Amino acid sequence: MIVRGTTRISQIIGHPIAQVRSPELFNQELERLGADAVLIPVDVSPEQLRDFVAFQRGWHNSYGFVVTIPHKRAVVEHLDELTDRAKRLQAVNVVRRDVDGRLTGDMVDGLGFMAAARKNGFEPEGRSALVIGTGGAGSAIVDALCDGGIARLALSDLDPARVTWMRGVFGAAFPEVEFLEAGGDLGSFDLVVNASPVGMGDTGELPVPQAVLGTLHPGTLVADVVTKPPMTPFLLAAQERGCQVQTGPEMAAGQIGILGRFMSVFS
Repeated sequence: MIVRGTTRISQIIGHPIAQVRSPELFNQELERLGADAVLIPVDVSPEQLRDFVAFQRGWHNSYGFVVTIPHKRAVVEHLDELTDRAKRLQAVNVVRRDVDGRLTGDMVDGLGFMAAARKNGFEPEGRSALVIGTGGAGSAIVDALCDGGIARLALSDLDPARVTWMRGVFGAAFPEVEFLEAGGDLGSFDLVVNASPVGMGDTGELPVPQAVLGTLHPGTLVADVVTKPPMTPFLLAAQERGCQVQTGPEMAAGQIGILGRFMSVFS
């Protein structure tokens, strides 16, 4: 891929940024399409987020930017407009820059997750799920599951206030969903998702205790949003239990087209 003076530049921002897979996947698609465009990783500290967004308004050859941890919630206050989904979630993972510098945010992590889950044969209607982690990615996945007709849903987070907030928001938006307590038994769930950063960077950490992993049912789809390593300790343990697993890169690949279309990079 050759970068020219005419090249349109999109970015993915985070801190750290080395773990992201989006540039590789996104640029492969741009190359396939023959587009004069590129997506670059940018390591932006939380203290510099406001300045980055302000600079974006005058970046005339930018389509916008993709957002990853820890900026998905913090970036919201710096934007001009949010989609209804992003308003509900109060989080954003993609921002479109219009020609006048106006910035609009959406949250499509959940759509990417569901695209990957459906490829793995999982349909949420009438099923049960546990989502561990209620940050930007976790809330988006919960939103997509509820929208897809999940019947029973349990939430888990180190911050109980976040779980309470999520139950209030999604209970009001999707009153047909039964919200369950997240206990120490995973055997009743059709889907278990780690939507937290636990397991990133070969730390060996697990999002649930080892003893709880032993309660997984072999028919459960176990998913992780962590992209590096692709096979986290959580997924390896689930695989040993006979479960089908879904990796973070599968979710990342599932939303490449969605991100590109929102920023108008892909027609």
